[in-house]
Amino acid sequence: MSADQPVVLLVEDELSQREVLSYNLEAEGFRVAQAENGEEALILMREENPDLVVLDWMLPNLSGIEVCRQIKTRPETRSTPIIMLSARSEEVDRVRGLETGADDYVVKPYSVVELMARVRAQLRRSRPSAAGLQLEYEDIVLDSETHRVTRGGKELKLGPTEFRLLTTFMEKPGRVWSREQLLDRVWGRDIYVDSRTVDVHIGRLRKALGQHGGADPLRTVRGAGYALG
Repeated sequence: MSADQPVVLLVEDELSQREVLSYNLEAEGFRVAQAENGEEALILMREENPDLVVLDWMLPNLSGIEVCRQIKTRPETRSTPIIMLSARSEEVDRVRGLETGADDYVVKPYSVVELMARVRAQLRRSRPSAAGLQLEYEDIVLDSETHRVTRGGKELKLGPTEFRLLTTFMEKPGRVWSREQLLDRVWGRDIYVDSRTVDVHIGRLRKALGQHGGADPLRTVRGAGYALG
């Protein structure tokens, strides 16, 4: 698995629907984590740290609305976009889904092609680097297509790992990332790397960002991890 491959959590209790959606999401280049009920979805939110959630309203035991509410009330997952799937087409249901925190609401039966377009649109907002967009933070500019980084108009030399680290930070300035979350996002879940390796590469990134002067934009949060700004 590619370390910068976006992760989509698919929460759907109907196996046939889950298989169709999983196939199409993987064909789009996403890694798919699957849950068949709400409880499993909340566990995978913590384990997988997904970039987007495709969530069915009608789930056994814990409803999709309640799963959505819990995801959006937790600080660490509040910004994760949720696309809610539902057979409920009434306006009151759509409004309820959106007011609970869903970022988009798709009524069944839906076009898989349209749903994939909505997934891509949400990911462009939450992970702009996956769409090849340019990221900016103060005087730092990162171009995810050309893999160039400048600060104050001067080009910086970054190794590939430092580039992925900076991309992660610049996509969500202010967010505190734990070492484990950075390992998953930057190195990939399938690769074993000692968590102290993160500290080494953070040190290299700090050095790279200060090549031409300027204050250190990275913040160490004791007992929690690192953040940009």
